[in-house]
Amino acid sequence: MVSANPLTGYNSLMKTEQSNYQRFQQYARELADLKATLQLLSWDQETMMPSRGSVTRAQQISTLAALYHEKLTSDVLGTLIEDLQNRPLEPWGSSSVRELKRQRDKAVRVPQSLVRELAETISLSYEAWVQARKASDFLAFRPWLEKVVYLKREEARCIHDSQSLYEALLDDYEPQMMTKQLDQLFERLRPYLTSLLNRVETSPTKIKAELLRGNYPRWKQEEFGRQVLTAMGFDWEAGRLDVSPHPFSSGFTPFDVRITTRYCEEDFSSSFFGMVHEGGHALYEQGLDPHYHGLPACEAISMGIHESQSRLWENQIARSSLFWEHWLPALKKTFPELSALSLDDFVAALNRVEASLIRVDADEVTYGLHVILRYQLEKQLIEGDLSVGDLEEAWKRKMQEFLGIVPLRSAEGVLQDTHWSQGLIGYFPTYVLGNLYAAQVFFHARQEIAEFENQVRKGELRPLREWLREKIHIHGKTVTADQLIKNISGRQLDPRFLIDYLEEKFTAIYRL
Repeated sequence: MVSANPLTGYNSLMKTEQSNYQRFQQYARELADLKATLQLLSWDQETMMPSRGSVTRAQQISTLAALYHEKLTSDVLGTLIEDLQNRPLEPWGSSSVRELKRQRDKAVRVPQSLVRELAETISLSYEAWVQARKASDFLAFRPWLEKVVYLKREEARCIHDSQSLYEALLDDYEPQMMTKQLDQLFERLRPYLTSLLNRVETSPTKIKAELLRGNYPRWKQEEFGRQVLTAMGFDWEAGRLDVSPHPFSSGFTPFDVRITTRYCEEDFSSSFFGMVHEGGHALYEQGLDPHYHGLPACEAISMGIHESQSRLWENQIARSSLFWEHWLPALKKTFPELSALSLDDFVAALNRVEASLIRVDADEVTYGLHVILRYQLEKQLIEGDLSVGDLEEAWKRKMQEFLGIVPLRSAEGVLQDTHWSQGLIGYFPTYVLGNLYAAQVFFHARQEIAEFENQVRKGELRPLREWLREKIHIHGKTVTADQLIKNISGRQLDPRFLIDYLEEKFTAIYRL
């Protein structure tokens, strides 16, 4: 009699496990393909689509969103996840199973009819916002926003557990973040920002707004911006730059990342910082590990971490004297009207602090106040403490309270941002989280990158991109945001890094 091979059962089990994981990978990549196609339809709508295509585009997006939801909630995927979630997989595999389970657990609670209606409404709502913003007519957009808020509230009701309705939506952008944590961070940061703004406003040092005003042809702005994006390491064979009403970035795969900006021919800085900001997002998307493309773990950790990349490049780098030691001569060659400005005067003008109406053009001191305002309003909308009909007046009251100014036109107030028209409720607080993460990450980048200041001074920006890729981009979702910031800095997210950065910078500029 021949004894049984004790490895036979083990080998059979391993083959089954490998086979199930392979099926899971294929399934996940098919979901990623659908998601990328949805994003591509939205990108086209905001950049290239003719205006009369809006109704059929809304139907297309609705159909694909329903197919994506159907595939995500299928029993086949549920069985694969259940089988794999407790098996010993390599880190990318276990992280992908965990992430897709998180997404599926929420999706199965949402009826497909709601998914369809929400997708179609958001597509049409965006087109309505574009027209209402042009006309500065909030009343024209109000019915659309009321429907979006209603549908997002219904979605939140489906997926929330012990969380508030708002937290259920926040989780899409900043997983595991609670409003209590946000409130604590913002309660620490907001008084400092208000105090710093007051100190700047009462400083005898005044920076003239007209220093940077001039005639900046659009094609020259684009040409200069492309030079800087190239120096940052943006891969033009895997990306492109276009124009949209509101700057944004879309990463379909690490091999196809699109960014947009908008141009003002009287002020080059608006489009330039838009390009650098969105370029920071794009470097993150291009820096994801292509070997794992299509797996749920091969995505950005959170929107707060994503925003840290755009804000770091925009603020800590592109608004610094070190950066402009190299780039100002090239800018003056492009725009000779800037030739008379010294480096110090030019950098001071770029960092001029003033309470203003438009968030995307706000300085580093007031930007956080703009975002906290929006966070408080959208939380009230979803929790039912504020109606859309009262939103514009509530906006004006908070602008007066936070910044001491009030918009006279809806386009400069409640209609200025695209987010709510697109159902991106829960997104706004990640901008402030991005500033906080950026300051903490940048502090350690300066310490760890050899000859960092000399590199930036000479226009050598790729070493910073490589450091960010190694520390952040390449890891995808194999770590959480909390784990990532601890890995980089040895501590939790701490507002002190941003406060110290702002204090040092604006004390010098305004001689506080």
